[in-house]
Amino acid sequence: MENMQGRDELIERRHMTAEQQFCWDKLTMAQKFSAGSLSKYGYDLAFVRSSAAGNIAVLLRDGCCAVILNTGEVNTAPDISIRF
Repeated sequence: MENMQGRDELIERRHMTAEQQFCWDKLTMAQKFSAGSLSKYGYDLAFVRSSAAGNIAVLLRDGCCAVILNTGEVNTAPDISIRF
């Protein structure tokens, strides 16, 4: 049964919108790994912001946000404001 659940997640990922795919393509390999790990907890990649330190991935889950730095470091309690 676990194998089917993992398969469903893979199939789901294949059906990304063009915007989601564009954001995903802007991530480093470390960020992709971290984003994949957070997706298991219900986080979805919302957008990517460019900064002097590199791209920062912003993920959302039920009104909560998490950010992933260029190095793959995850912060689930960032000091940022997001307009919904």
